[in-house]
Amino acid sequence: MIPLAVANPGDKVNVVRVGGNEESRQHLADLGFVPGAEVSVVSAPGDGNVIVNLKGAKLAITSQMATRIMINQERD
Repeated sequence: MIPLAVANPGDKVNVVRVGGNEESRQHLADLGFVPGAEVSVVSAPGDGNVIVNLKGAKLAITSQMATRIMINQERD
C-alpha cells in the first residue's frame, strides 16, 4: 500500500483505505474515494494538487488529502 500522493500520472489504482479524521474521511467518501474504487491518476502533485479520474469525473484534491488515501497499484 502507498498513498495516492506518490502515484504517477497514468497509474490505475484501487483505493484500499482512507485515513484522517471523520470529517475528512466523509468528505473523501462523498467524492467517491471509498475502498475498492478504481482511480486513474491524471497528474501528480507537482503543483500541490493531485488530479484523478474517478467514476467518469475529473477531480482535483490537495496533496495533503491524497496522503490520506491508501492505494494498491494495478499491474499489467
